[in-house]
Formats: sequence, structure tokens, C-alpha cells
Amino acid sequence: MATLRFLSPPTLLHNPTDFYSATVSSPKRCLSLSSNNRNRDVRLRSRSNSVNQNLDLPKSGQWRTGVSFFSSFLVKSTEIERLKQELLEAIAPLDRGAAATPEDQQRVDKIACKLEATNKVKEPLNSNLLNGKWELLYTTSKSILQTERPKFLRPNGKIFQAINADTLRAQNMETWPFFNQATANLVPLNARRVAVKFDTFKIAAVIPIKSRGSGRGQIEITFLDEELRITRGNQGNLFILRMVDPLYRVPP
Repeated sequence: MATLRFLSPPTLLHNPTDFYSATVSSPKRCLSLSSNNRNRDVRLRSRSNSVNQNLDLPKSGQWRTGVSFFSSFLVKSTEIERLKQELLEAIAPLDRGAAATPEDQQRVDKIACKLEATNKVKEPLNSNLLNGKWELLYTTSKSILQTERPKFLRPNGKIFQAINADTLRAQNMETWPFFNQATANLVPLNARRVAVKFDTFKIAAVIPIKSRGSGRGQIEITFLDEELRITRGNQGNLFILRMVDPLYRVPP
């Protein structure tokens, strides 16, 4: 995820692409899970076709089929909510990822993969659910967490990222103690992935600095609903964000 990394004094701004992970490698995928799901779906469809060939359902069977579909929909929705809750509980004690052990990271990634496999929004860049301000709850990005620094020199307040897909604008906002910001243009690469080009940085949310063109990268949105967003960056970093203000607009 081409990420914005806000730097503490005296360096002020480190690598501005940090919140978006700019490298040429592909984001981490949960291929084995997706493959298993596809194989399972094929087996289920085969069995279903076999049953349909041997049975002539009465008219009431049509009603039962509708009930079965509705029940499956409810089960899937319940499973999504269960996975979301499990994910939030897993990351809650991890200090946005700064306190996560390798085992913690593996557990969180595993739950995230399961949730990504349930994603209903196949084209997030065309969805209004993407628009608004999101709070960063968890990340594996060392450049954002800055765990090598003393705690008082790290971003200790909340970190936000806002996206307006309709105007193709994004904004990263850090709160206490540095209050740095950055805005960027988004270039869609497909319905899930965008290239990010930062244009302006603000020190302490006041002093503007024009980008010299180095702040670039890509992000891919792998799960999206009204409450939660999962994004993966090109360096394999995982980002989990919660919607806090769907009406927020990124400055032009």
C-alpha cells in the first residue's frame, strides 16, 4: 500500500509513500484459501446438478428453494460479521500493530484472508462505500509504526486515511503529536487497485510542501463494507481500517 510515513523532527518527512508501499512486487494474496473455496464450489455445484437431474420438485419445492437461498444469504452475512468481530478482537490489544509478535501477525493475516474471501464488493473503486474518512486500526508497516523509535517520537494519536473515489483524491492525516498530512491523486489500474501520486504535504497540518514526485505507489482494496476496509500494499503490508466519517471530503 503506497503509504505515507509522517516523520518526527528533525527529519520531518521520511519516505512519503509509506502508507501505500511502493515496490514492484505484487500484494500478498490468500491463494490457497481462494483455491479451496473454488474447488469446494465446483464440488457443491456438481452434487446439486446431480440431485436436480434425478428429482422433479413439486411446486412447493420452488418456495423451499427460495427459502434455502435466503437462509444461505443470512448464513454468509452472519459469517462475515463473526469474522469481522474476530478480527477486531485480535487486533485490539496490538497497539495498531506496534505490539504484534510474528505469531500475532500470522493470526491477524489468517483472519483477514478469510474475511477477504467473503468480500461482496468486487469493484470497490466504483462503490460509494469507499468514500469518507477511515481510521487506521492495524498495520504491519514498520515505517508507519516506527517501532525502532522511542515511543514519544512515534505517531501516538489516531491516523486517518480519506478517499473520494468520485474525484480520485486521497488524504493521509496524522494526529498527535505531529499532525502531518498529505494529499494525493489516484490513478485506477483496475476496479480494485490504484496508483497513488502524492502532490502536497503539510507539516503540523499548516506548512505546505509540494511533492517532488517521489511519493508514489499502489494500493489494492481486498475487502470493503460499510464499516471495515482491508487494503494490501505492494510490499505485502496489511492495513485494516474502520469507517469514521462517510461524509468527509478530501480537499481538491
